[in-house]
Amino acid sequence: MAASMACQAVARGLRGASASCLFLNKNKLARVSSRRWLNLQEYQSKKLMQESGVTVQRFFVADSAPEALEAAKRLNAKEIVLKAQILAGGRGKGMFNSGLKGGVHLTKDPAVVGELANKMLGYNLTTKQTPKEGVKVKTVMVAEALDITRETYFAILMDRACNGPVMVGSPQGGMDIEEVAANTPELIFKEVIDIFEGVRDDQALRMAANLGFKGPLERQAADQIKRLYDLFLKVDATQVEVNPLGETPEGQVVCFDAKINFDDNAEFRQKAIFAMDDMTESDPTETEAAKYDLKYIGLDGNIACFVNGAGLAMATCDIIDLHGGKPANFLDLGGGVKENQVYQAFKLLTADPKVEAILVNIFGGIVNCAIIANGITKACRELELKVPLVVRLEGTNVTEAKRILSESGLPITSAENLDDAAKKAVASIRK
Repeated sequence: MAASMACQAVARGLRGASASCLFLNKNKLARVSSRRWLNLQEYQSKKLMQESGVTVQRFFVADSAPEALEAAKRLNAKEIVLKAQILAGGRGKGMFNSGLKGGVHLTKDPAVVGELANKMLGYNLTTKQTPKEGVKVKTVMVAEALDITRETYFAILMDRACNGPVMVGSPQGGMDIEEVAANTPELIFKEVIDIFEGVRDDQALRMAANLGFKGPLERQAADQIKRLYDLFLKVDATQVEVNPLGETPEGQVVCFDAKINFDDNAEFRQKAIFAMDDMTESDPTETEAAKYDLKYIGLDGNIACFVNGAGLAMATCDIIDLHGGKPANFLDLGGGVKENQVYQAFKLLTADPKVEAILVNIFGGIVNCAIIANGITKACRELELKVPLVVRLEGTNVTEAKRILSESGLPITSAENLDDAAKKAVASIRK
């Protein structure tokens, strides 16, 4: 059965707020989207690679036109590339509200760098992946432009089937790896890494050879592969994807672009990296929700959804859509619920001017329904809730929870099941 419009909207929201990840399935490559709470700019990822001995282009970062000009002079390069630093892709084909076309520019004249930076910094850059109004550029990266004689693809990722990390490579780089896997699967090479032993020399050399590096470049590429694996472990990454891993006319193997995905559970030991998190481009409501371990994605409807569990949240969005309503959000409370989380969730939902009704759908397993009920009654009183509220509770301590709601004296509409809850929520905004 095809997903409903509401479910598709949630999926789009999840994709928009995430970084794509690769996974291996029966020797095929596929890309899925997982929520990425840590967002690093390109220059930050390059800095991490540089610190691990991975070869990247020489670069400087600037937040003013004079600084960009000075950086270009300091590079003393034959050609310079100036890149606007935003988290969205498609920068090269973007458009600034200053009138400048493109967020990536090549020049051999350092003076031009200052002129271009003046039209980038402080202006909004709009690409296919940004909101309509674009994203304000606050930083630019000034880097040495290097010629690429050949492009390859290389990645290290966690693979459930192998119970650990896997190297994936292809001599066909600079393009979507999914297309290579679909059209020429024989050009995809895989090496399973023993997590205790690490990348062996023979593995690194074999991968380098499979990527098409020859002569001295083979050993150089193998060295870069081992350094990338060291980075993978050091930063608790779930994926390090380099596309392209290229060679220059001067005989150098360089990581020209990379995406690093991090294990959010490792934040406690990666404080320095997580402190670099750039939240300026994130939705303010999503950012506020994350402070209380709430997963929030705004949608276009008028019925707010407050649910525990991502699957149940998507089902709730679907059934609202089925009954002719439109969900205003996707809000997942998760499992380790506290009363204050419920209160904060209601604050977020009621702050949205589009919300005309709230549907709470809780199926309590490890969640204590009484805690939810107490949080709801507190929020209703302190926030002076003005919109209809429909509540469906089921599971642990549900009898006590229903007693708390019924004795509260608050205008709360109870529902027996999800279908009943969705019908009542939709009906409440049609009165």
